[in-house]
Amino acid sequence: MEQLYSIEEAAKMLGGLSKWTIAAWLTQGRLQRTKVGGRTMIRESELLKVIEDGGKSPSSRQDKKEPSHVN
Repeated sequence: MEQLYSIEEAAKMLGGLSKWTIAAWLTQGRLQRTKVGGRTMIRESELLKVIEDGGKSPSSRQDKKEPSHVN
């Protein structure tokens, strides 16, 4: 079974971020939550994704279209 971390533990694992940053990332979809009873937990694989992506949001990972120019 994969390791699960509380918001506070996840914040520490990501270099001492605040728990408010982690909560914001959950809301924004940068991290996916796993509910265990009434608790929000974060899978280790989710933390590793954030580390690998350097904290980038999912939208910034997608190929961005070049802006269209109005002539």
